[in-house]
Amino acid sequence: MANDPADAPIIVIGGGPAGLTAAYELTKQQKKTIVLEKYNKVGGIARTENYRDYHFDMGGHRFYTKSVPVQQMWREVLGEDFLRRPRLSRIFYQNKFFHYPLKPFNALLGLGPIEGARIIGSYVRWHLFPYKEEETFEQWVTNRFGKRLFETFFKSYTEKVWGIPCSELKAEWAAQRIKNLSLKTAITAMFLKPQETIKTLIEEFDYPRRGPGMLWTAVQDRINERGGQVQLNSNVVAIHRDGPRITGVTVEQDGRTHFRSGSSFISSMPLTQLVQWLDPPPPPKVLQAASQLGYRDFLTVCLIIKKPELFPDNWIYIHDPSVQVGRIQNFKNWSADMVPDPATTSLGLEYFCNEGDDVWNMPDADLIALGTREIGKIGLARPEDVVDGAVFRVEKSYPVYDADYEQSLDVLKAYVASLENLQTIGRNGLHRYNNQDHAMLTGMLAVRNLLHGETNNLWQVNAEQEYLEELVVEPEPEKLLQALDGAVPKLDPLSLGMSLGVVAGVALLLGTLLVLLRGGEVGQSLALLSQFFPGYTVTAVGALVGLGYGFFTGFSLGWGYAFLRNAATAVYLVSLHRSAQQSVMRQFFEYI
Repeated sequence: MANDPADAPIIVIGGGPAGLTAAYELTKQQKKTIVLEKYNKVGGIARTENYRDYHFDMGGHRFYTKSVPVQQMWREVLGEDFLRRPRLSRIFYQNKFFHYPLKPFNALLGLGPIEGARIIGSYVRWHLFPYKEEETFEQWVTNRFGKRLFETFFKSYTEKVWGIPCSELKAEWAAQRIKNLSLKTAITAMFLKPQETIKTLIEEFDYPRRGPGMLWTAVQDRINERGGQVQLNSNVVAIHRDGPRITGVTVEQDGRTHFRSGSSFISSMPLTQLVQWLDPPPPPKVLQAASQLGYRDFLTVCLIIKKPELFPDNWIYIHDPSVQVGRIQNFKNWSADMVPDPATTSLGLEYFCNEGDDVWNMPDADLIALGTREIGKIGLARPEDVVDGAVFRVEKSYPVYDADYEQSLDVLKAYVASLENLQTIGRNGLHRYNNQDHAMLTGMLAVRNLLHGETNNLWQVNAEQEYLEELVVEPEPEKLLQALDGAVPKLDPLSLGMSLGVVAGVALLLGTLLVLLRGGEVGQSLALLSQFFPGYTVTAVGALVGLGYGFFTGFSLGWGYAFLRNAATAVYLVSLHRSAQQSVMRQFFEYI
């Protein structure tokens, strides 16, 4: 196949956050750009569905980022339609709701003192005797929280999401999603507040007035206005190459196929599908690696309920294994504009499944009936108040980090790198569980590689960069940790005891000798010390005895104070450690 003409467009495969961001940046530079999106709307996993004017966010997408360019793009596109929203979410477990993150008294009341004692005992046991290697998600979490807490607040929900045992889910996924679990980090944040600026998005977040699809539809319009093309219902079914160079794609539209040439290609389609669509096909080893990468899918059962309010949360995590639903979104609490009738509430019940399994293939009516039963069983709404519903399926939502994925992904990385005019971006294009802003960053960096000759490693976005909801802006972490070393100095019991002992002993010796020289009532008062110090008298011999007693008393007080002070500090630091773990636990649930 001949090389592409110089004026051929840049082809962007996929109209999700990554692909649309890349096209947005390309058209800013007046580059001829065509976006090929297989569905009838843009947004990908972050699209917003509409049923009877009720807007449903596929997954619940909070907008927060540490990336200034991403934040600027959001504001540039949406402006006043970008809202700051309060956030509340809880955990449903054993027919009770738990604060999120966990709060000690709330958890104790919910779990009971016996279970609380078991969790504490398990925490101590696994900190004293942890797994020596952390290869699986179960080992990673257990070493940090204990086996009992893992089984209570991690296991059931995680296995609902992924459909595989936690003993088969790679620890790398947890390490990527839950970063900076550090006692020093927590202590730094507590002791050095005057010296740092903290930006927190834990209690509130940004959100488009009518869901994330509102943003991506606006981006689509901007691309078209600049001369680019966003072609919907355009499914890429083959990717043609001439040696290491991609020459074009075969696109299926309205039941017909046609060839579309391009000069360069940026793809956010699933990496496995891209490799399998290549013509001529890659080596068997590459195809075999592609076949070993897996995905987890989910569907949302959207229920319209004739109640103006149900519960205050934006979303709730369902850890109860007796129901299949994994997470419930309350869209009215994301934005009131998501619900057209204020006398009603709309919920999104998320069921994690695999494309083609029993849940995925269940008829919509049966899924709506299932959701109605489960919402009643949980107690969030009465089944008779459900007046309507709809079902939306989202394929290839979560790249699976199973036991074999890393080796397979390395093979695909090496092969894709050999294709000179192709870059893969986004969650599925990189087979990496990135957030929306990370996906956007990969699109931005791909454009910089293409237009400016940069060599940004797209596979490293959200791999080497720290990413927390709490952002410490200044000073630098190293300076904070240096300051921390002097913030809580440890007292040496022996040194403090010796110092106070010497001071007290000498003081009593000199005091006794001074009284002997002066005489009088003061001596009688000092003699009362004999009631506490047997053998002490206001005499020369008694002065020496007092020296010994004074040293012993001062040493005991100094040593005891240092010991208690160090112990109290240790308890406080353990408390901070626990708080840090609770914060990390919260981050964990944010991303699954």
